Amino acid sequence: MNSQNKVDNNRKQTRKRLGELLIEQGLITQEQLAVTLEDHKGSSQKLGEALLQRGFITDQQLAEVLENQLGIPHVNLVQYPFDTSLFSLISKDMAKRNLIVPLKKEGNKLFVAMVNPMDFIIMDDLRLSTGFQIEAGIATKEDILRTINKYYEDDDGFEELFDDVASNERGRDEDATNQDSPIVRLVNQLLTNAVIQKASDIHIDPQETKIVIRYRVDGVLRVERTLPRHMQSVLTARIKIMSNLDITEHRIPQDGRIKLHLDFYPIDLRVSTLPTVYGEKIVMRLLDMGAALNDLNKIGFNSLNFKRFNQLIEQPTGIVLITGPTGSGKSSTLYAALNKLNSDEVNIITIEDPVEYQLEGINQIQVNPNVGMTFAAGLRSILRQDPNIIMVGEIRDKETAEIAIRASLTGHLVLSTLHTNDSLGTITRLNDMGVEPFMIASSVSGIVAQRLVRRVCRDCAEAQEPSLREKEIFARRGLKIDQIVRGKGCPSCNMTGYKGRVALHEVLVIDDNMRRIIMNDNSFQKLKEHAIKNKTIFLIDDGLLKVKQGMTTTEEVLRVAILE
Repeated sequence: MNSQNKVDNNRKQTRKRLGELLIEQGLITQEQLAVTLEDHKGSSQKLGEALLQRGFITDQQLAEVLENQLGIPHVNLVQYPFDTSLFSLISKDMAKRNLIVPLKKEGNKLFVAMVNPMDFIIMDDLRLSTGFQIEAGIATKEDILRTINKYYEDDDGFEELFDDVASNERGRDEDATNQDSPIVRLVNQLLTNAVIQKASDIHIDPQETKIVIRYRVDGVLRVERTLPRHMQSVLTARIKIMSNLDITEHRIPQDGRIKLHLDFYPIDLRVSTLPTVYGEKIVMRLLDMGAALNDLNKIGFNSLNFKRFNQLIEQPTGIVLITGPTGSGKSSTLYAALNKLNSDEVNIITIEDPVEYQLEGINQIQVNPNVGMTFAAGLRSILRQDPNIIMVGEIRDKETAEIAIRASLTGHLVLSTLHTNDSLGTITRLNDMGVEPFMIASSVSGIVAQRLVRRVCRDCAEAQEPSLREKEIFARRGLKIDQIVRGKGCPSCNMTGYKGRVALHEVLVIDDNMRRIIMNDNSFQKLKEHAIKNKTIFLIDDGLLKVKQGMTTTEEVLRVAILE
């Protein structure tokens, strides 16, 4: 039997056994397996990868199940004592393409870590290219990618940058455009590491004696590395060249965008520069081009909020506002709503600043104040384009608010965002902008307040007895708690106990009674009493319900929601 047939047979057996084993261990349900297999038909994607992509299992869970199923050891690479001389046996390109790293050598055997140790074709290729018999262990995709980036790059060739204090500015600008120069490789490594670590932002902070590079992962900033101060101008020049910004202008803020492919990853970043006393601070926001977030089912709505939100966006007219601070996932929820509403029967037009994700079948407009294309001006033009649904990136002033309200009153569904603390505060905020109460009451059909909290790491989660303080907090909201779930910290979550984020929501439906309250005296207390009567789930309550479900912790909820 040739190796290809052997692979195919093993794959068929593995697929069947893997699904059964995951169900036996309670990691997935029969329904989840059936849905995945149905979507999986005709695809070359492996079952394990398909389950990972849908978020049904984690990398770590897959590796542990494969270890039990195949009898092949699972290798934790985080603290592994690598023999770095072996990295010359497998090229970086081959390692990344096949997700494989060398571990150790014993006699004529080379031990390697692989995501898929059943891939005999790769093992045959390795045997021929290295001359060793190959012994495979299982490691997670994330572990392998982190190892490749650490050991194959490992500041290789960056010393000349660190030492080259006296290089002139012209030489630095030339370095910044030369694709083989150390600064180009350094920036590429920073971007690739950010993608692997699932960072949402990269901060490059100039300080008096150094440059600090920080990544925001799951909403929390952490230092990735520090660089010598003299590298600031060449680093800034390289990022500005990639973003099509003016490298000679250091006195005013600039905004740009980077789109490229690095090591098989599509990378899309929004770049912002800001002059500070120590030079230009740069923040790069990574836009997740995966479509998973653009699915309303995966945003994290509980069943009641999900039902109410769907009813709001399925109405033909009215304004639906999504509120919360910067970085609370408002854009993701808006795009998910647009994705659901997108069809050939409706004309959807958006005006955004900036256009973050490009959606097929939707007309998107970029705000450009330099040529007079403001939210208000763009919104007026949109109304002449026969739209059914309009999305306004943000309501920033009275003029934009009033045009959006007029659009909703003339038969359009308008989706937009506003920076407020909670759903009821949005009504007060629109009043403060100068919008008349009767206009708010007649146009706004619903308000969603949203926050993001860190999700408990599924690989190291363990049930614990709630503290007395936690029991009191739950009791104050009319809830009872028997156990809470915390992550004890593992390599998968970088010892934080959290991995990924989940949204908390407060969906306020504006019904006829609430409209009367808004028009009559607009008393905040009366609005709140009516919201409670309507069984509105407030942010704090949605958070505590998610604590009960083991998704997050009480500390995380209290970090973003106020306990009353």
